[in-house]
Amino acid sequence: MHEAEHLLEIATGLAVQAGHAIMAVRAHGFEVERKADQSPVTVADTIAEAIILEGLRETGIPVVAEEMMAAGALREPTPRYWLVDPLDGTKEFAKGIDEFVVCIGLIENGYPVLGAIALPVAESVYGGIVAARLAWKQQGGPRVAIQARPAPSHGLTVLDSRSHPNPARVERILAGHTLAETRHMGSAMKFTLIAEGLADVIPRPGTTMEWDSAAGQALVEAAGGRVTDMTGTRLAYGKPDFRNAGFIAWGAA
Repeated sequence: MHEAEHLLEIATGLAVQAGHAIMAVRAHGFEVERKADQSPVTVADTIAEAIILEGLRETGIPVVAEEMMAAGALREPTPRYWLVDPLDGTKEFAKGIDEFVVCIGLIENGYPVLGAIALPVAESVYGGIVAARLAWKQQGGPRVAIQARPAPSHGLTVLDSRSHPNPARVERILAGHTLAETRHMGSAMKFTLIAEGLADVIPRPGTTMEWDSAAGQALVEAAGGRVTDMTGTRLAYGKPDFRNAGFIAWGAA
């Protein structure tokens, strides 16, 4: 097994394991607290992150994770590092909405090389290796190869943020494109729909964090799509404070 395949196996296994822990917390009930930036956090976030950090330790690769960063353990990026969002979509999770995921991505020399996204409610997991152009989904049975789709002739299916919708801004970003449908959805779950060929574009202006996009970008690129910054350049990593100044994810060209 090649190293990338081995690392993806570790990442997908940990994403699924963290997802099970998140669902256990959901079943037993939880309280919502606020971080310094007033974003929500729950015990599910911290338990899931602990599981992932422990599991990634065996790889010997540095890890940057959301709750670790929120607690003040800021680390400078290295040429190779994991980016972890143990519970992406905490707002949705706290509201009882099923749109939350576990994200684990690996960065090398400024770009994602592989990523895993688990959907705990659906009991599914996605994996992708960019260099191999290999992306797959697993839900109960064997893994199934997935691929982003070319833009349909009747227009694009747009995935906009549930928490931060802005129809006018989306129309400006996608000016010149025919839009068939706009769906609102939380979390990096949106990336899985692009990779699976079920939607066409995610316009996400404004600040996000690198751990919000790394696994999703790897999955989309492995499936034949692309993820760029707002100028059309491939979205890169290792930026100051790990902040993205917006991105757009596209299906196949």
